[in-house]
Formats: sequence, C-alpha cells, structure tokens
Amino acid sequence: MTTTATPDPSRTSLYVGDALYTRVTADFSGWQRDEAEITDLPVRDQARQLVEREARLLDQHLYEDWLAMFAPECIYWVPGTPERGDPRREITITFDDRRRLEDRVYRLRTGYAWSQAPASRTVRLVTNVEVFATAEPNVRMVRSNFLISEFWGDETRSLTGWSGYRLARVGERWLIVAKQVNLIDCDQCIRNPSIIL
Repeated sequence: MTTTATPDPSRTSLYVGDALYTRVTADFSGWQRDEAEITDLPVRDQARQLVEREARLLDQHLYEDWLAMFAPECIYWVPGTPERGDPRREITITFDDRRRLEDRVYRLRTGYAWSQAPASRTVRLVTNVEVFATAEPNVRMVRSNFLISEFWGDETRSLTGWSGYRLARVGERWLIVAKQVNLIDCDQCIRNPSIIL
C-alpha cells in the first residue's frame, strides 16, 4: 500500500503556480468597497489586535511568533508599482511564499545577514484599520496604514504606506493567507528594505 505525503510548504513551493498568481491578483483587486466594509466593532477590534500584534512582534524581532501568524500556504507581497497589478507582469520588491519567509527568518537569526548586523531598531505605528467581507464567510480582507521608523547604523529612515491582509479563520484563530505591503514611494529609489515590512 502506497501513501502520498502532503507536501510541506516550508520545504517546497508546489502551491505557487499560475492559479495562485491569478487568485492573489483577484483577491487584491476591488475589495475595498464601502458596501463590503464590516462596521461591527468587535470584528474590527479583532482585526486591529491582529495587525498591532504583528507590528509588536516584528519590532521585538520575534520572527518565529510572527511566522506563526501566517497560514502554511501564504504569500507576502510588496509591489514595486503604485498600481499593484499582476505580480507576474509587474516589478515586485518582494513576492515570498512560506518557504522564502522561513528562509528570511533563518537568515536573520544566523548573524550573517550583513544588512542587519547589527539588527535595525524599529517602531511601527498602525492605524486606520478597516475590515471587509468577502464571498467566503471565514475569509476577510483588512486594510491598515503604517509608519515604520527604522534606526540602523547612524541613520533613521521612515517607510510609509498601507497593508492589505487576506485572513482565513482556522479553528479559533485568524491566519494571514496573504499580505500586501504598499509603500507610497515603491516606484522610487527606496534602497534595499532589509527589514520585514
């Protein structure tokens, strides 16, 4: 009797293909509509707590805890154009799957990530959290604005923009299925953002 093991998304990227690109592009198009906004305060508060927790974990360099906020099959996308079109056809600053996110965290932990030696000190501010319904009852979209102040070496710089999240309810938890980070100056010379945004 032969059994087929389920591929481990931290070791393979088998879920990344044309269907995923098509779905992610569709998921992040046209979702910010007034009629889809959820105004229920407990729902909004839950989403606000999620994005605030993510900001705190990244500021505290608790990357493994941050990774645990993501679904096993996930995408982390930083578009390189303000239009945020199709990542197959447009420049992206980052388009990472689960395996690549785990690689990033591992590299940051080695001490050999020279652009992060010493590690940047950051403070993230998140605000204007909005929650939007989708066609699936256990899936929501969230939008929040951010300001990241980063101190590294002898320089402080600011990274500003907004993030879109696609969240899925798994048991009692909401997990990040996809995160899109939209820098307001993404099409300018932003140097290499060596921190997780």
